[in-house]
Amino acid sequence: MKIIDIHTHGIGGFDTRTASEEHILKIAEIQGSLGVSGIVPTVYPSTIDAMRENMHAIKKALAKQTCAGVTSQIPEAKIIGIHLEGPFLNPSKCGALGPASFIKATEYNLNKLIDGFEDVIKIITIAPEMEGAIDIIKATSRKGIIASMGHSDSSYAEAEAGFRAGARCVTHIFNAMRGLHHREPGLAGFGLMNSDIYIEVIADPFHLDRRIMEFIFSVKNTDKIIIISDSVQATNTVRPPHRIRNEDDILLGGSLTIKEAAEQLIREGLDQAIVIKSLSENPREYLQLGFIQ
Repeated sequence: MKIIDIHTHGIGGFDTRTASEEHILKIAEIQGSLGVSGIVPTVYPSTIDAMRENMHAIKKALAKQTCAGVTSQIPEAKIIGIHLEGPFLNPSKCGALGPASFIKATEYNLNKLIDGFEDVIKIITIAPEMEGAIDIIKATSRKGIIASMGHSDSSYAEAEAGFRAGARCVTHIFNAMRGLHHREPGLAGFGLMNSDIYIEVIADPFHLDRRIMEFIFSVKNTDKIIIISDSVQATNTVRPPHRIRNEDDILLGGSLTIKEAAEQLIREGLDQAIVIKSLSENPREYLQLGFIQ
């Protein structure tokens, strides 16, 4: 089984807000030591220059891995590419992200952001309801980059428009988006009801209630569920796992690795085969990977 984490900001005291490829390689090493085969390091929204600096560090780390091959006694998680969480997001659903870094969804800003990194960017999270976002989703899709919808106040109709424009996923469903309502299902409802779109699920006990987790796995096409860690710098540094919050008491990121989260879901009674598929086969299909060695 090859475990893939498509949404990880950091772990064990390191994160992607860095100019150092060595910090990124430490993330890969820690994740690998915890049983993760592949990662998509996820960049926080910031200024375009800062995001490009972070992407440069990841790209250099990926190149070092490619050149070095397997040399360490500790297996590193393979760096598959980059996930940009923003900056084309809705400030009203910023969560723990800094809304001051969110910018207008224009092709000029997109090209300024990703120029020179098109070969390594795998995913961009975009709020589909923002002015210009549909054109950005179309543009990223044309470039072979996956558009995922998140940090969003979109209605069901706006989410459907994003999907029709090319979006293929919902970023950490239920978190940092409009809640499910009986008169307006919103982005969360669209993610659950559309059988063709993938959904990311933070499967720690703090981001989603256990009963909501059971609900997700009972109603969603299980081929399209992807368990993520949304891990951050503090993940795996304090035991037992606890809520990781910022100075404003807002949840920062996941408290468990995806392997730990999966083990907990199985202990709580979810089907083992489906859970394992959601952190191995499903993310591999989503990223259109043949396999990970």
